Amino acid sequence: MKSEPHPITYDQLRAEISARHSGLSRRLQQIAEYALENPNDMALETVAVIAERAEVHPSSLIRFGNAFGYDGFSDMQRIFRSRLVDRLPSYSERIKTLRSGNENGNGAASALDHFAEAGIRALEHLRDETRPDYLEAAIDILAEAEIVHVAAQRRAFPVAAYLAYALSNLDRRAHLLDSIGGMLAEQVHTMAPGDALIAVSYKPYAPETLKTARAAKEAGIPIVAITDNPLSPLTPLASVSFEVEEAQVQAFRSLTASMCLAMSLVVGLGQRLAGEDGGETA
Repeated sequence: MKSEPHPITYDQLRAEISARHSGLSRRLQQIAEYALENPNDMALETVAVIAERAEVHPSSLIRFGNAFGYDGFSDMQRIFRSRLVDRLPSYSERIKTLRSGNENGNGAASALDHFAEAGIRALEHLRDETRPDYLEAAIDILAEAEIVHVAAQRRAFPVAAYLAYALSNLDRRAHLLDSIGGMLAEQVHTMAPGDALIAVSYKPYAPETLKTARAAKEAGIPIVAITDNPLSPLTPLASVSFEVEEAQVQAFRSLTASMCLAMSLVVGLGQRLAGEDGGETA
């Protein structure tokens, strides 16, 4: 028998795994990270396949299920499957197609085909998984801020650059923390109560962005995070956190879904501001 109540929805299970991650054994942490990064695998694959991909023994998956109050892994797997109930056949087909697809084609045309297909899946996932109330909460923060600071480094930097540009075109005071000339510390010091921060970072998570987010948190500045995982170090710092599953082909990752989310936030904010000013929204 189960010794304690277990999560009965995927959102509850996801939150429980994130909250308890640091207290799990190293092996169970490894499974937790794989589970949150690959929920479709957890829903659709066998214990043997999941164990191989997560690089653990199959018995560890049973212990993982038990750790969260389930009778075993199959009992837990029902929760992962519940999020796909309405679209399980299409998800299963897409995943099998992706894995069986020929990624060994040569030339730019083949690369374009693979990136386009991966981008379509990333956008569908973004649409299905992004919560409308999170979007509204993020827009609330941006609408109320005196200045919106935007921080990102390396691969995530184009998202931040776009956000700073687009916010400026909405006549919002936007400040891109670009660290040019090694001046990030000085840029961070310009953040003040009444402002907001958008922080964008993906694994392995830029130390500069994390440092900026921690400084904002200490100053009581609300943070909108765009990241890739509920276990991201940005997530506990953020007032609102979006976990974006980006398109990936072999070792190359695009920013298709992240840019779509950024544009959605900007358009939503523009509509909000137009409504507050008595104008017509799009």
